[in-house]
Amino acid sequence: MHLRQLFFAALFLISLSSIGKNTLIIQPTPQSVELKSGEIEKPAAVRLIGKTTADAHAVNLLQTFFTEGTAKKDFAVYMGERGNRDLRRYAARIPARAEGYYLAIENDKIIIAGNDKRGTYYAVRTLQQIMEQSQNLPLLEITDYPDVAARGVVEGFYGTPWSFEDRISLLNFFGENKLNTYIYGPKDDPYHGFGEKWRVPYPEKEAQAIKKLLQKAEDNHVDFVWAIHPGRDIKWNAEDRDFLMKKFESMYQLGVRAFAVFFDDISGEGTNPEKQAELLNYVDNNFVQKKKDVLPLILCPTEYNKSWSNIERGYLPTLGKNLNPSIHTMWTGDRVISDITVDGLQWINNHIRREAYIWWNFPVSDYVRDHLLMGPAYGLDTDAGNLMSGFMTNPMERAEASKIAIYSVADYAWNTQNYEPMHAWERAIKNIMPSDADALRIFAHHNADLGANGHGYRRDESWEFKETANEYLQNIRNNQTDLNNTLKVQEEFANILYASNILMQNQDNPALVKEIAPWLKQFRLLGESGLVLLSLEQAFANKNKSRFDALYGYMKQLKEQMHEISNTHNQNPYQPGVKTGTLVLEPLIDSTLLVLADRYAETYGTTLPRLADYTPHLLFSNVEQVKDTPVRFLRKNITINPLLEVVKIPAGGYIGLELVPAQKIASARINTGLEQFPAWIAVQLSTDGVNWTPYNGKPNNQNVWIGGKSESAYRFIRLINTSENEQEMYLRQFEVKVE
Repeated sequence: MHLRQLFFAALFLISLSSIGKNTLIIQPTPQSVELKSGEIEKPAAVRLIGKTTADAHAVNLLQTFFTEGTAKKDFAVYMGERGNRDLRRYAARIPARAEGYYLAIENDKIIIAGNDKRGTYYAVRTLQQIMEQSQNLPLLEITDYPDVAARGVVEGFYGTPWSFEDRISLLNFFGENKLNTYIYGPKDDPYHGFGEKWRVPYPEKEAQAIKKLLQKAEDNHVDFVWAIHPGRDIKWNAEDRDFLMKKFESMYQLGVRAFAVFFDDISGEGTNPEKQAELLNYVDNNFVQKKKDVLPLILCPTEYNKSWSNIERGYLPTLGKNLNPSIHTMWTGDRVISDITVDGLQWINNHIRREAYIWWNFPVSDYVRDHLLMGPAYGLDTDAGNLMSGFMTNPMERAEASKIAIYSVADYAWNTQNYEPMHAWERAIKNIMPSDADALRIFAHHNADLGANGHGYRRDESWEFKETANEYLQNIRNNQTDLNNTLKVQEEFANILYASNILMQNQDNPALVKEIAPWLKQFRLLGESGLVLLSLEQAFANKNKSRFDALYGYMKQLKEQMHEISNTHNQNPYQPGVKTGTLVLEPLIDSTLLVLADRYAETYGTTLPRLADYTPHLLFSNVEQVKDTPVRFLRKNITINPLLEVVKIPAGGYIGLELVPAQKIASARINTGLEQFPAWIAVQLSTDGVNWTPYNGKPNNQNVWIGGKSESAYRFIRLINTSENEQEMYLRQFEVKVE
C-alpha cells in the first residue's frame, strides 16, 4: 500500500476548520471600537493635513497605501499628535495614555490622532489593517491604548541565535502588531556576554549589522534594547565596571538607546545582590541619566523566579531596597517556565518594590529542542495588566514558527482584560499563512506540547481529537468496534497527511516552511502511520494474516524513516531529534500497536518486533530541581537531558541513572559546566542502590569527567555531593554508554 493510495482513499473524509472571513480583525484587540452605519469607498487620492508635524514613520507608512494628492477635492486625512492645531476639535477624544490614539473614518474625512508620535503610528497601523480587509471602509471610531507599557520580545534563549534576516522579519512583525520592545540577549552571542567577550566591542561586520537592525527598529517604532551578561566572570572592581561602561558607550555610538544587564543562570561571586545593585546604580547615574536620551535600565536578576528565591537570604529584598527606582527588574513567574498570575505578581512586586518586568519563557524551547511549540499562548492572567511594567516573550530559536505566540502576546499585553487565547491563536495562524491557514492550524494543533521536560511545564495538544483518540484506544483494548469513532480517527489522520503535503508546497511563508521542514516530514509519516494502523486493525479483525504481516512490515518501514529523520535533522547537543504529535497521536499509534502485537502473538503463536518507542532506563536522583528531567536512550547511549540553569545540590544530593536491567558500562561522560571538575563530586556505581563503589575516571582537558569500562554489571550510576554544604553546578552532560 502506497502513501498516495492511502491519501486519496481517505481524502474525502477531510473537514477543515475555517476562520470567519467577514469579520473585521484589528490586531491587537482595541480598547474600544464603535462601528457606525454605512461605509465609504476607498479614496483614490487623499490630502494629508498635518503631515509636516506628524510622526514621520506614520506618514511614511500611510503613503504606502494611500495615493497622496493636493487638490481640495481630494479626500481629507487629518493626522498628527495631541496639540496639533488641525486636530484641536478632537483633542478630548484622544486617550491621555502613552501610545494611545483616536481613529475615525467619517463620510468626508479620516482622523488619525495620537497622544504621542507612537500613538499616531499605531493609529496608521490600525487603518492599514482595515484597508487590507475591506473593499470599502466602514464608518467607525476607535479609541485605543496599551495596558502594558513595554511589550515585546527578548531574544534570550540558548542555541543558535536568530539570523540577521530573521531579526529584520521580526522587527517588521513587531511594528505590525504594535510591539514596542526588542531585547537583544542571545545566550550564544559571546559579545553579549554569556561567553568571554563581553568586555570588548563587536567586530566591524557585526557592529554594522546591529546598526541596520537599529534603523529597522526605529522604522517600526521598536525600542532596541541591547543586553550585556557579565556575571559569569565579572570582577567587582573598577576595571570591570569601566569595561562595561566602555561597552555600553560603544553600543551607544552605534545608535543603541536602551540597555539591560543580565545576571541569570550564573553561580559564584556574580550573584552578589549588593554588588549587582551597586553596578546598576552606577551605570544609571553615570550613563543613563547623563545621556538624557537613554531609556530606563533593565535588570535580569539571578533569582528571577519564585521557586529559586530565598527571601530570608535577602537577595530580592536587597535589590528592592538598593536599586534606583527607575530600574526595571525582570521576572519569569513562580518557576523558570510558568504561567503569569496576579498572586505571583503581587508577591514579587512587594519584594522588589516596583512592578515586575515579565520575561515569559514561552514559546522558548531550548530545553525541549526536539519539539515545536505552536499552540495557544494561555496561562496569562487577564487581571494582571496593571501589575507589570513590561511583558516580553522569550521565543524559540525558530523565528517564523515563534510568530504564532508573539502575535498572541501582542494581543495580551495591549488589552489584557479582553485577551482570549484561542481567538488570538486562530487569528495568528491566518495572519502568518493566509492561503493555507487550515493546513497550518492542523499542524499547530498537533505541535503544541513540550513533551516530558525537567521544568514539568506542559501544554495541551490535539485537544479537538483527544477524546476521539481515547475512545478508539479503549475500544481496541476492549476488542470492540465503533464504526463512527473509527471514521473520525481516519478523518484526523487524513487531515494530517493533507496538511503536511499542503504546507510543504506553501509559498506564503517559505521561511516558515524551511524552518519546520523536518517536522513536516515527520508529521506526514505520522499521518501515514495512523492510516496504516487502521488497516492493520481491520486486517486482524478479518483474520487476514498475510495482509496484516505486510502492513506490519510497512509500519516498520515508516518507523524506521521517522527514526532516521530524528537522527539526521536538528542534531543539537541537548535534545536532538524531531518530535511531533507526542501527547496524543504518537501514544495512540504506539499503544494500539502494542495491543495488536500481543493479540497477534496469542492468535498465531509468533512474537512480532516491538515498534513502539520505549526507554527502560530511569532517572535516579534525590535533587528536587531535576526530578522531572527526561532520560533518553539511543544506540546504547543513555543520557539525562541537559539542564541550562544552575543546579543546586544539597549535601548528600545525587544525580544519576538506574539502568534497567543491570549491565556493564562501556564509558561515561559528565560535564558540570564549571572551569574545573569539582572535588566535592564523587562518581559511584551500585548493584542495589544501597551499597556503592567508586567509579574510576578523571577529567579531560575540557574538564569533562570520563569514566571507563566496568568489570561487572551495575544497575546504578550517580554523581554525589560529598561535601557538607550545598553546591552549585550545571548539568551540561550526563551520558552513559553500555556494552
